[in-house]
Amino acid sequence: MIRKLIRGMLAAQILSAMTVSLCLLVDNIMIGQFLGEGAMAAYGLSNPILLAIGAIGTLLAAGIQVACSRSLGMGSQEETNAGYSSAVALGLVISVTFAVLVTLFRSPLATLMGAGTEGTLFEDTRDYLVGFSIGAPGSMGALVLVPFLQMAGQSNLLIVAVLAMTVADIGLDLLNVLVFHGGMFGMGLASSLSYYVAMVIAGFYFLSKKCVFRFSRKLVTRRKIGELFRSGIPAGFNMIATVLLVFILNRVLSGFGGENGSAAIAAFTVIQTIGNTANGISTGTGGVSLTLSGIFFNEEDRKGLREVLGSLARYSVVLGLAVGGILVIFAPALVGLFLPTPGETQNMAVLGLRLFAIGLIPCCVNNAIKNLYQATGRETLTEVYSMLEGAVFPTVSALIFIAVLGVNGAWLYFGVGEALMLLCCGILIRIRTGKMPWQDGAALLLREGFGGAPEDLMEAEINSLQEVTDVAEKAGAFCRMHGQSARVSYHIQLCIEEMAANTITHGFAMDRKEHHLFIRLLNKKDYWVIRFRDDCGAFDPVHYVPAEGKDGLGIRLVLDIAEKANYTYSMNMNNLALRLPGDV
Repeated sequence: MIRKLIRGMLAAQILSAMTVSLCLLVDNIMIGQFLGEGAMAAYGLSNPILLAIGAIGTLLAAGIQVACSRSLGMGSQEETNAGYSSAVALGLVISVTFAVLVTLFRSPLATLMGAGTEGTLFEDTRDYLVGFSIGAPGSMGALVLVPFLQMAGQSNLLIVAVLAMTVADIGLDLLNVLVFHGGMFGMGLASSLSYYVAMVIAGFYFLSKKCVFRFSRKLVTRRKIGELFRSGIPAGFNMIATVLLVFILNRVLSGFGGENGSAAIAAFTVIQTIGNTANGISTGTGGVSLTLSGIFFNEEDRKGLREVLGSLARYSVVLGLAVGGILVIFAPALVGLFLPTPGETQNMAVLGLRLFAIGLIPCCVNNAIKNLYQATGRETLTEVYSMLEGAVFPTVSALIFIAVLGVNGAWLYFGVGEALMLLCCGILIRIRTGKMPWQDGAALLLREGFGGAPEDLMEAEINSLQEVTDVAEKAGAFCRMHGQSARVSYHIQLCIEEMAANTITHGFAMDRKEHHLFIRLLNKKDYWVIRFRDDCGAFDPVHYVPAEGKDGLGIRLVLDIAEKANYTYSMNMNNLALRLPGDV
């Protein structure tokens, strides 16, 4: 079921990762086709500021994924709602503040980015910053709400919102260049309006009664806001590293490029824009890793974590080869969308895009590992990982290869930087565990005893009523093997029989799709934990017990036996955790 879940999440995560980059991609194409290389350079100089709001939004989105996957793993819907309420409120405040500040200080910011103090380049950079910043609340809202759409299993709505946003941006960009002639300000404004289109579409779910999250001002607390920021700091480091990389390389290319400095910056802008969109596969891989790893870590499910990382590593190779092959083969055509005039700038961009493709596979693997470390509480390691991968290794690689090969050597920054990071990660794992990264889950870097000893854990998949009886009897025998009394063994057996039979009888029969039910029984010395997970339609047995009939009686009996019962519905899965007292 984990592999099926990963497959279902990856497409939506990759599309959501492209939420911001798609609009920037469309803008870049329109700028190159209609406004020329000078405007392309202005867009490139604006990039660090645009990435800054993306960095804040990404930090908040990562914090949501970590904090809310933690509360989902613990089965606390109230904590999840607190995360939702705090994230929405915080995102609104930050994005509005950002839009106001950029608008007020647009001229000093343009100068700071290297556009000078006057002239066309300065004016274009300043105008684009203002037009784009108007959409900050929309782009921030898109980043903040994407994780919640994923947790709610609304992948189709997410895809519709992203597609509508892209179509709107193309249409508005064309109106700007062909009808209104709004220049760079109009290009930025077109992106802003398209973000709001996506927000309106997503809003239909969040304002509906079907929404599994509830906003409440009372749940917006300093504690939860602090948790979101702390949980998202590693991702913020990653985005800060990206901002630094773009800023430094813009300066380096301007210096080393001499008279062709502007052309080198324009080529780098095209490489970054196409590359960032293609790199949605690595961002999506990381997003899946962050969400699922957080849930399984808080359930102390070592096997689940191993399966997540192993599956994502395999998908990284497949996706990296596929997307990398497209970049290599179609590089001239893709660059031609941005730079239609043949020349040195176009040649640099084609070469750079082909070299960029080298880094896609290691980047996907790095994101899967790095986000797993973040989800499993290794914040410092994740922060160091982010800075090395995002800024240090690519910058050093660019400087070395520029010195050796000239300006075109800079385009090796991505592939070499990602490969160096993966090599360092492998060395770290070897030093800490004495094993190779792919041996016995060594890459997880989990503490000794995490998830309990293998002899204290029983797992089973149930697909029929007959299997319910068999698994329940095995669970009873498993308890007795651990020295539990007949009473405790019977209670655990009864809970499995009642809840599993209810799922098979009603959940599996809701539609004609194939469904899965997994049960995990864990001995925690003085208590037992039973986790039920299925991919049937949503049903909360904790708060919505049937009033009549055998099913209602069985569920009430189970809830009376359990010390704690937590239910959550996330990623189209029912998750029920029961805690039962054991014999002391």
